[in-house]
Amino acid sequence: MSQKKILYISQEIYPYVDETAISNTSRYLPQAIQEKGMEIRAFMPKYGNINERRNQLHEVIRLSGMNLIIDDSDNSLIIKVASIQPARMQVYFIDNEDYFQNRETLVDKNGEEYDDNEERSIFFVRGVMETIKKLRWVPDIIHCHGWFSALAPLYVKKGYKDDPCFKDAKVIYSVYDETFKKPFNKNVAEKLRFEGIGDPEIEKVKSRGVMDYQNLMKLAVDFSDGIILGSENIDPEVAKYIKDEKVELLPFQPDFDKSVVEIESFYNKIAD
Repeated sequence: MSQKKILYISQEIYPYVDETAISNTSRYLPQAIQEKGMEIRAFMPKYGNINERRNQLHEVIRLSGMNLIIDDSDNSLIIKVASIQPARMQVYFIDNEDYFQNRETLVDKNGEEYDDNEERSIFFVRGVMETIKKLRWVPDIIHCHGWFSALAPLYVKKGYKDDPCFKDAKVIYSVYDETFKKPFNKNVAEKLRFEGIGDPEIEKVKSRGVMDYQNLMKLAVDFSDGIILGSENIDPEVAKYIKDEKVELLPFQPDFDKSVVEIESFYNKIAD
């Protein structure tokens, strides 16, 4: 599978945030895949608690400056980049003054989830898509990690389905042992509206009812070509849905080296 291009969209990448199953996988998997001869790009949100000076982030002026409209509101897209030197790996950061610069991660200092996390997620995912378009980089596989990236499969398969950068891309979503407590706002379906995401897609989202963690995962599964279990234990309702939908599935592999081999093979299977 040499020369394939893999786009990683993750809600967290170590060492820019604390170590978790998601941040560690999002740090070491792209490096391992890159070392196997594939070309990679990795994206995460630029949370406000990431120290730009210590981590040597800098803005990429040629990629920044676009405005993304979400719920009739203009939002400035800022792109930053940093390098993980030992891995010879660049990480791109999606930034915005309102959604990220003055916030913590997905929760505030008191551990409370932000009321507009659905808008932050939409901005993050669309920001990645627009940056890839500016880079004129055409991924073969788009691998998403964490619930904050769960809207990416919908946007790839519907919102950007006719774009030359994404029309042939396959989407893989990794499901982890995580959740969130505060459901998305009731009007989230309308906020998703964008080019290829019209009334049929909006109605499908609305038909699911409250967009809680389980329904968000189901939406990700609906528009993914393959699912990878990133944790040994995941939400039982989500696990049942994956099984019932008969989507291509790669079970959890606790040994990292073995998992890299299996994921590479899974990429090859999905891409072909």
